[in-house]
Amino acid sequence: MMLANACELYRDAGFVGQPAAAVTSLAFVVAGLAVVARRRHGAPTVTYGLLVVAVGVGSLVQHGPNPPWQAYAHDMPIATLLAYVAVEAASDRFGRRLSLGWWLVAPLVMVPTVAAGSIASTIVQAMLAAVAVGLGLERARVRPQLRRTSIVAALLLVSGALLGTIGDRTSICRPSSVLQGHALWHVLAAAGLWRLAPTIGSSADTEHRSSRGHRPHRNRRGPGQLKTARDVPSSDG
Repeated sequence: MMLANACELYRDAGFVGQPAAAVTSLAFVVAGLAVVARRRHGAPTVTYGLLVVAVGVGSLVQHGPNPPWQAYAHDMPIATLLAYVAVEAASDRFGRRLSLGWWLVAPLVMVPTVAAGSIASTIVQAMLAAVAVGLGLERARVRPQLRRTSIVAALLLVSGALLGTIGDRTSICRPSSVLQGHALWHVLAAAGLWRLAPTIGSSADTEHRSSRGHRPHRNRRGPGQLKTARDVPSSDG
């Protein structure tokens, strides 16, 4: 048996149905925990990291035991993460504070969407991904300090999606092979999400306040310190 969106053969025995895809799902867990551990920008970074972990757990559920509710476990965290990235980028780009209400709509919308079938769910996720990437690049356009990080992250995600699609849905698909395009997608996507982490929560206002906090060093003389030649009034003229 093969899952609808993956080339790898599903083995109806044990906890790990698709070994390559299941093992590489842990790349998201590792990336998310690494983001949480750094807590670069506080709560926004932690939330982002936990959502990346959730993506990994949901992917492991689908490619591992594959229970009847696997589609919800797999698709809902992805949609929620994409919505979070999109809303965070938009709030930064347009100077509005991040509202939980916007990105929490995604898991609610995904419940009936997943129930409608894999095609509907894939379309919604693709739309969210396009919006998230587009807003991220737009923010990078006006925030040069985030440009390199955003572009590298986008390239990792897009190349991973492309290679995964080629491996899963073209003639090079080899269901019994250990080397799987979907597994490569997992690794590259996890790397892209980890690379994107420094941009999360890095608002323009925060960086502006941070830059104002650095004041130029002033030379101060302590008690009894001799005057320098620069401090003595000139007698010329």
